[in-house]
Amino acid sequence: MKEIINIEGIDIKLTKPDIMNVKWIGQDRYLTQLLAAWMVIDDKDMPMNPRLVGKPGVGKTTLAAVAANYRHQDIYIFQATVDTRPEDLLVVPIISDGNKISYHASSLVTAMIKGGVCILDEGNRMSEKSWASLAPLLDYRRYIESIIAGVKIHAHKDFRIVTTMNDDASTFEIPDYIQSRLQPQIMIDFPDKDEEYMILKEFLPFADDTIIHYIVNFLQKAHYADEKFSVRDGINIGRYVSKRMKQTPDEPLRKHFTEAVLMIAGDDAMPYV
Repeated sequence: MKEIINIEGIDIKLTKPDIMNVKWIGQDRYLTQLLAAWMVIDDKDMPMNPRLVGKPGVGKTTLAAVAANYRHQDIYIFQATVDTRPEDLLVVPIISDGNKISYHASSLVTAMIKGGVCILDEGNRMSEKSWASLAPLLDYRRYIESIIAGVKIHAHKDFRIVTTMNDDASTFEIPDYIQSRLQPQIMIDFPDKDEEYMILKEFLPFADDTIIHYIVNFLQKAHYADEKFSVRDGINIGRYVSKRMKQTPDEPLRKHFTEAVLMIAGDDAMPYV
């Protein structure tokens, strides 16, 4: 059953936290930078609202979850989309049986109330209208105002927020007054060869080492050419190749690997096989 909290005479149902038992392998500087942004070093200091920017699949959400776990705080993920409305970000009214209205806090607002970490995932898919509703939360005021519920909600002192943003063309431009609040910007790049090998070994413990080396070589060539293919693609390639090897072990690995790359990464990936 959902927890209910009363704010200014209004009962609001809270969202349950997300459980993410994940690891961050290599690239320790990104974790250090994110944790530094969230630090409070003086009574007059405030946590910052960092944004993690990088190509899809480089581990932005994983990094944010690992940082939250490092701080022993609950994680609340809000998945932003082009259809996200201001009320979706804040408090949503639900009409139940008997035409009674109940109010449900978003994962973001629940994190504010409970003192958790909100991961605003793929934030640059949201429109400016939705971002505008968060402006007072992202500066010294640290509150949101729900017009629908008629309440103002202040953030718990332990509340932290991080926004992930994909570095691609299918996104909105973030207005300057919001960008100035989403600082610092932490640019997440592809891992180097050794780090990529360690990540693949962690996520593909059942895969033959030769398969791992095939994937690493493929990804490193693609990174050098500034292609979009990521470790996430490599993990999926490794899973499929391992299944095909189990299914038809007499066929050559190269054949299965080429098939996997074509099916998962497409024709554009073939020059790097």
